[in-house]
Amino acid sequence: FFFKQKTAYEIRNCDWSSDVCSSDLGVTGSVGQEFVQSLNEHPWFEVTQIAASERSAGKNYLDAIRNEGGIIMWDVGGEIPEYIKSMTVKKVDELDTSQLDLVFSAVESKAAIDIETKMAAELPVVSTSSAYRYEDDVPILIPGINDEQVELIETQKKNRNWKGFVAPLPNCTTTGLAITLKPLLEQYGAKKVMMTSMQAISGGGKSGVSAMGITDNILPYIPKEEGKVRLETRKILGKLVDGKIQDADIRISCTCTRVPVIDGHTESVFVETTKEIDPAKAKETYNQSNKDISVLGLPSAPKDYYAFHEDPTRPQPRMERTVGDGMTTTIGRVEKEELFDNGLKYMLFSHNKKMGSAKGAVLLAEMLYKKGKI
Repeated sequence: FFFKQKTAYEIRNCDWSSDVCSSDLGVTGSVGQEFVQSLNEHPWFEVTQIAASERSAGKNYLDAIRNEGGIIMWDVGGEIPEYIKSMTVKKVDELDTSQLDLVFSAVESKAAIDIETKMAAELPVVSTSSAYRYEDDVPILIPGINDEQVELIETQKKNRNWKGFVAPLPNCTTTGLAITLKPLLEQYGAKKVMMTSMQAISGGGKSGVSAMGITDNILPYIPKEEGKVRLETRKILGKLVDGKIQDADIRISCTCTRVPVIDGHTESVFVETTKEIDPAKAKETYNQSNKDISVLGLPSAPKDYYAFHEDPTRPQPRMERTVGDGMTTTIGRVEKEELFDNGLKYMLFSHNKKMGSAKGAVLLAEMLYKKGKI
């Protein structure tokens, strides 16, 4: 967990423990390290406290990420930021919550139920965990896509008698799909969606995918992933009506696979629309969305929320993962689909550890702060 304190003009107090999507990795994991980088020299946030498991508690951060052989296990590109190196890792119960304004949580879901419930009683919690995603009074938020659902937070606080709230991100595979569908849904309607994912190794966590299992191979099944994508996409693209989210009326079929790519999820999408659409109209729609996107100008937002390619060889993970520092969603191979009277097929790329997790959570916190919820 990472915590920060608030000044008159800045938030400086945040908390987070790390995990890759749904894996239990604690603060020393790869997504936790992405958080460390995402908040380095952040104009609004300053890390003041960190917490993790009892195994790491009491150690400074560098020692907490050493393996048994004494090697520092820094898995993210670039150097370890100076601000974090000497900070002491605490147990969750040792944190001084009176000094906190915001909590980032990415703990494993079973542990998150207790930890996030305790924290949300007093503080806002921005979470990458699935613990609260499917509760009726909890919105699953992607900044720039369903910002209007933020108002459900007030219902959540009232229902649970909390001073704070829980605001989770979706599963990292859902992120790219929902981001690319939103402009099409608004302009042309969306009736049916078929998606096949080609998900990166890092989405399974450090111990989630064995080298022998993924090398020269494709894993055709990821447990529980497809159900998450269906539920979350419909909820995110739904409408907030009378204090409740009405799911989008879209039929979604998906096949989720693991491929030998380190970072970044690629997805092949077929979408049946209500109105006639073609690649030129889709390009115009995404380009306009770049101009209208609500998060434009926030510290962690990319210059372009969408990158639309007419080059049929894009997107490619090695080429796209650094675009917008991993916060841009790339779309390519856009073609009219003959299976439907109206519809498209396209490929997308979304960074599972950036927009789909750590830095996406920071962007969400920025959006909530802008809206006065933090």
